[in-house]
Amino acid sequence: MSAVLDEALLEDTGRLLDTDRAGLLRVAATAGAQVRATWAAAVEAGVGSQGALDGLRPRALVLLARAGTEQAAARLVAALLAPTCPCPVVVSGVAPPWLGPLDVVVVSHRGSDQDPADAQVAEAVDRAVRRGSHVVLTGPADGPAPAAAAGRAMQVVPRIPGLDGLSTATELAATLATTRALGLLDVDGEALADRLDDEAERSGPRHEAFVAPAKALALRFAEHTPLLWGTDPVATALAGYGAVVLAAHAGVVAHAGPLSGASAVPALATRLVAGAAADSIFADPFDDPGGDAPPLRLAVVTVREDLGTRRVVEEAAHRWPSADVLEIDDVDLGGDSPGQDAVRAGVLGLRLDLAALYLGLATGTVGADPAEGARPGVGAG
Repeated sequence: MSAVLDEALLEDTGRLLDTDRAGLLRVAATAGAQVRATWAAAVEAGVGSQGALDGLRPRALVLLARAGTEQAAARLVAALLAPTCPCPVVVSGVAPPWLGPLDVVVVSHRGSDQDPADAQVAEAVDRAVRRGSHVVLTGPADGPAPAAAAGRAMQVVPRIPGLDGLSTATELAATLATTRALGLLDVDGEALADRLDDEAERSGPRHEAFVAPAKALALRFAEHTPLLWGTDPVATALAGYGAVVLAAHAGVVAHAGPLSGASAVPALATRLVAGAAADSIFADPFDDPGGDAPPLRLAVVTVREDLGTRRVVEEAAHRWPSADVLEIDDVDLGGDSPGQDAVRAGVLGLRLDLAALYLGLATGTVGADPAEGARPGVGAG
């Protein structure tokens, strides 16, 4: 990373909040409230028990997502569904040509007449409703997409506004409410919201880095190239989400992939082993095998709490002693069901959001007010 890290900023609450002129940390901290409000809005829109989706057995579930955090979050839900879902789950930026009346389409929009991506979303919604698909549309009440739906979609209107890239909780809530209504993935929305509130408090700006896991993670990633490697498909999807938010909020390029695929990137794996020595205060900067490249920092991402996952993590720690483990280590959620995995993944996603924001603020990458042009666009959340 070329930007200089202002580590003292993260320990000075007043200066940190003053630097965050756009209120990004505050918006991120509303993740729990976003889930509650969106879940309630989904029920009102007919997404829930005794709603339009009750008893439906879809031929396919299509998660229509724009590039960026929305698509990364959709891939996370698809990974959560994969082990048990009886129908295909498709993550796409456009409406597939084969859509029909037995398919369910979940899509979010931003309500913008000026955004080309929203125009593409509107085209997809138009195709889906014309083909008779069940459409769950999340976003403002007005805009090209609702106009294209012409009253033929279940419209979930979030009550808590969010900024571009910081509405993942809203998108997750709408999608998970849909999967629960379809009987595909049973997630407790209130439990997810409560755990997001806990994470927002624990990683809040008023806590020091040794208490706030998101701040600690930001400092570990500082002046390094982060490697986010997942222990299983869900954790790997979460790692991919982390790479997206690090780019979006901190301007940091990260590598994400499965831990089992480390052998497919042998040069990175070799540099990772050498990186532990390079991080030493006694290391000679002129004897760095990576040249001018920043050292690597591995975060082993884990969502499940089963014995197999624990063994994989222990093996990784033995192989790469400098690796961090990104997991929920403060509260036992009890069990390793897909629903609990979804809660853990949502909480760790928020931690990655906050870590990226702290890193961006401490390096001056983010912080300006959206009115100044630094964070254009208002998200669906």
